[in-house]
Amino acid sequence: MMRYATIMLAMTGLLAASAGRAQDADAPSPSPAPVVHRLPAPEARQGVASDGVHVYAIDNDRIGKYRISTGQRVASWQGERRLFPHMNSCTVAGRELVCAASNYPAVPQTSAVEIFDTRTLRHLRTVSLGFGPGSLTVLDRHAGKWWAVYANYAGKGGEPNRDYRYTLLVQMDDAFRQEAAWTFPQQVLARFAPFSCSGASWSADGRLYVTGHDRPEMYELALPDAGSLLEWRRTIGIASPGQAIDWDPVVRGRLWSVDRKDTALVASDIAGD
Repeated sequence: MMRYATIMLAMTGLLAASAGRAQDADAPSPSPAPVVHRLPAPEARQGVASDGVHVYAIDNDRIGKYRISTGQRVASWQGERRLFPHMNSCTVAGRELVCAASNYPAVPQTSAVEIFDTRTLRHLRTVSLGFGPGSLTVLDRHAGKWWAVYANYAGKGGEPNRDYRYTLLVQMDDAFRQEAAWTFPQQVLARFAPFSCSGASWSADGRLYVTGHDRPEMYELALPDAGSLLEWRRTIGIASPGQAIDWDPVVRGRLWSVDRKDTALVASDIAGD
């Protein structure tokens, strides 16, 4: 019995060590989840959003709407680059596509929320947030609140004396006013560096998943019981290198992401969502 307990304790230690190594800054990404769809989309540069029937490919100043069943583009929008220098992440909320935008790589960092009609992609309105604790890269809707990420960078687009370690998850009310905020765990920040968080999406069962800028992986995080530091739960390999993500609201466990190199929308089935 003692020998069995010793073996089990050793195995537990090995598993914990393996999990820790998986989060080392230089460790390889986990094997990617299986891909079930790839849809070519020239706008697939920054992020993707899904309403279950369509997917929306997001670029800095343009959006394409595609029917999932056929891959056909059914609507598009093109904005002026001086007004829309860097849209990043969007989410579908009712009949609106709500997008995080900033003036990246310009500084000082300013941010805005850009809102579109999902049917026509007509730009409806802007909510200007002005100066904030970084560049707004993420917006998602969960539990009656808006969830945003303010990114910070070590280098291009970053503010002096504030790098990726200052990346912040913010809970907002319906008017996009901050109600609470959390910092990211070191295990995840080390994988972001020197960039920041480019995507985040709450799953159907209320778990938070985030992505960085260029690694083919995403991180499951949890709000802490106390304090302001998010908790890392696991790292999951995905087929595309970072950028903004979105869970499909119809097919459980299906994650949409973007392949910047091939300008494609990618659907992966994630085990254990």
